[in-house]
Amino acid sequence: MRGLDGEADGRRHDGVRHGGSGGIHGDDGPGGGERCGTGRRRRRRTARATGLTATAGVVALGLFLASCSTGGTGSRDEGAARTDEVAAAAPTPSVTTTGGPQSAERVDPIALLKADPKIGERLKADLKPCVADAYPVDASYGNLTNAPAPDVVVNVMTCGDAVGIGTYVYRMRSDRYENVFMAEDAAVYATIDRGDLVVTKQVYAKGDPVAYPSGEDVITYRWSGNKFTQHDWVHNDYSRALGDAGVEEPAPAASPAD
Repeated sequence: MRGLDGEADGRRHDGVRHGGSGGIHGDDGPGGGERCGTGRRRRRRTARATGLTATAGVVALGLFLASCSTGGTGSRDEGAARTDEVAAAAPTPSVTTTGGPQSAERVDPIALLKADPKIGERLKADLKPCVADAYPVDASYGNLTNAPAPDVVVNVMTCGDAVGIGTYVYRMRSDRYENVFMAEDAAVYATIDRGDLVVTKQVYAKGDPVAYPSGEDVITYRWSGNKFTQHDWVHNDYSRALGDAGVEEPAPAASPAD
């Protein structure tokens, strides 16, 4: 059998040139080695006639070709790394939170309302559960006044149609909550929007049903000093083509005399 030394001149194998007697550097030339595509030399082992030695030579040649495919350095030569590999190697960014308290200890909004001296006794008397112990009250927590504890916005609604009848803001002072804002109007509701208090009031024209107001006022308040001041105001008129325009009033029931 022909040894690896007897290969024809200039024969290529997977992009790697193996020099013969007339190659760049033959087996008998200076250094007695082969050259990878990157110019790095590797000494060739002469193949023996025994099957064991020949098998070892083939394995060594395969490893040699693999090293040439990566430039002999073990790095990738076939393009950019995969996205998931880059993501796995990238450091995890640290997260810094600012702007007041980030967690809220839940409070009892019903207890706040009933203990509030600014709320009239009539509203307190009407504040009853709709079903079982479920009150028509919403509570929101957030940073409105830069207090040491989250501020609490409480909205009181009617049981039947969930129309707002009062909104209240409570701020922690010392060890108790105090009322710093209140609006007791028909169809009023307040929310927290990126540190602002946004109060929405539905506007009804004469004859408007409760479900279809004519428009709304959206008023934005910001905390200044020790109170809320109006920062912005927007009025929206609703289209009359929608809502109750296509709803017919039910005919009155006939009396027994008819």
